[in-house]
Amino acid sequence: MPRSFFERDPVELAPLLLGAVLSHETADGRVAIRLSEVEAYRGVGEDPGSHSNRGLTPRTAVMFGEAAHLYAYFSYGMHTCLNIVCRSAGEASAVLLRGATVVEGIELARVRRGGAPDRELARGPARLSIALGVPLTATGADLLAPPFELRMPGAPVPFATGPRTGVNGAGGGTAYPWRFWIPGDPGVSPYRRHAGAHA
Repeated sequence: MPRSFFERDPVELAPLLLGAVLSHETADGRVAIRLSEVEAYRGVGEDPGSHSNRGLTPRTAVMFGEAAHLYAYFSYGMHTCLNIVCRSAGEASAVLLRGATVVEGIELARVRRGGAPDRELARGPARLSIALGVPLTATGADLLAPPFELRMPGAPVPFATGPRTGVNGAGGGTAYPWRFWIPGDPGVSPYRRHAGAHA
């Protein structure tokens, strides 16, 4: 897809990413995943659950940049989470890659994930980044250029929606049903409501 495909509202883009295949090549080999669960995050003043809601910071600068680039961040001081930047430059938005199934390089993914069951290799945002071998330092990388490749599905797939996982406050409530997943797909992670999420 051309970059312009990703220059759209994340709530519109997110379900279109379901079934897409993202691959990453390293010196150890290539791993590819098929996306089964994503979450949309809008920009400044639009989304209390978004990192960019309060404006530009050094951490979120990538979200304000060109579409189809990688926004990676550290969660809970332990895990790297991966997002696809969307909208036009200057409009901070992104789609979190929350769950997937490994479709290529499964042996390498197993090594990276310490022998986890195949269903669990990329089922969750931290597991997904580990399986792909994408470090935090890759933030800002172009997902439409090597060592990445992003292939969109031939047609939209059926999906379900609901509140986002683990988001505090209003952004984790039912007013923001911006988690999208393929029902019954083994790569979908369990939904966990944040204790502080609003109804």
